[in-house]
Amino acid sequence: MINVLALNLVAKVMNWDNETATEEYAWLRLMSSMKYDGYSDFRAGIRFLENLVSWLRHFDPDDRPTAYKFVKTRMVYISTLEMQRVIETFLPEIVTPYLRRSVAADLNIKPFEVWKTVEAADAFRDRLRRCLFVGLSDGSRIDVMRRANAGRMSQEQVVPMMNVDDDKWKSLAKDLKDDLKDETARFQDVYLIDDFTASGTTFIRFPTDGGSPKGKLAKFEDIVQAAKDRLGESFPLADGYTLHIHHYVSTAQAHLALEGRIVEADVKLPSKSFGASAITEGLLLPDAIRLATIDKATRNATLTSPSDGPILDLCERYYDHALFHRLEKHCREAGQTDMKYGYADCALPVILEHNTPNNSVPMLWAETNGTLGTKMHSLFFRRDRHG
Repeated sequence: MINVLALNLVAKVMNWDNETATEEYAWLRLMSSMKYDGYSDFRAGIRFLENLVSWLRHFDPDDRPTAYKFVKTRMVYISTLEMQRVIETFLPEIVTPYLRRSVAADLNIKPFEVWKTVEAADAFRDRLRRCLFVGLSDGSRIDVMRRANAGRMSQEQVVPMMNVDDDKWKSLAKDLKDDLKDETARFQDVYLIDDFTASGTTFIRFPTDGGSPKGKLAKFEDIVQAAKDRLGESFPLADGYTLHIHHYVSTAQAHLALEGRIVEADVKLPSKSFGASAITEGLLLPDAIRLATIDKATRNATLTSPSDGPILDLCERYYDHALFHRLEKHCREAGQTDMKYGYADCALPVILEHNTPNNSVPMLWAETNGTLGTKMHSLFFRRDRHG
């Protein structure tokens, strides 16, 4: 049941008249019950409406209409059910079309003919079994993916985290050979899976001082190369396997950045373990979702929409620079001098049901004491790995 008291408090904080309150209550009831109350970090007994009251109160009265309008018209919340649907479509809509094209090319037939003959269907199943799926974080939801594809993929071709020990590599190799009855069988395709990317910078980055590459791909490459050296012929990945980088949700900015960084990796990682690569996503968020594009040199903001100007103004004024100091190491790597618009200046209004990305504007997720600016209060509190 929606908290009537909380609704009345929202109306009081916003100074709505009865007609406005009645209209807004309908929207608040719907969105709270259908989406926002499902945020995983809300405390017991405190859900979206209670948090909304506290969040709105920390703005000056004249700024509250802008803050509320931002939540109602610009914020993008991806719910548990929506994320589950994106995960469920991964195999049929991302993996299957790719494998169908590959098998069709090998057999010199059209992709739609792959299931026309027993030979082609068997070739498809063989190729699917030669795919290894690797989760890069808890957000990869490997458990959900497994359940959604029970009977279509083997449990022995799925790895929930990329820190794979030698026993697991050997087990993967043995099960693959046994299933295919082929002692030479190796994984030909490796899918690295994660939930969300906004900037693409954390996946692979090359320090300007010439130091070792960093990021998830660099870490996976180190793990693979070390295991390959130790295990030799027992290592289950084929030489020059095809690497697939898949995010359930990605921004257009991140997709372009990843394409550029993979090209850079081809040059700066001459001994890399993989050959061809592909970048895919279940849901691609367009550039228009950003509030603005920030010039790193001047810190000037180019608005995505003229109506976003008041929102950017709130991001400027309701900001505590202590947030930057807490995350300074990672911000400096992204070329930032403040955190007003989120990590890598992505200026996103995006909330994920299990956590808020740090690429979203901190006005939505930051909690600070106001030591170097305005005290910040979160609407959707973020669990931060850094600082």
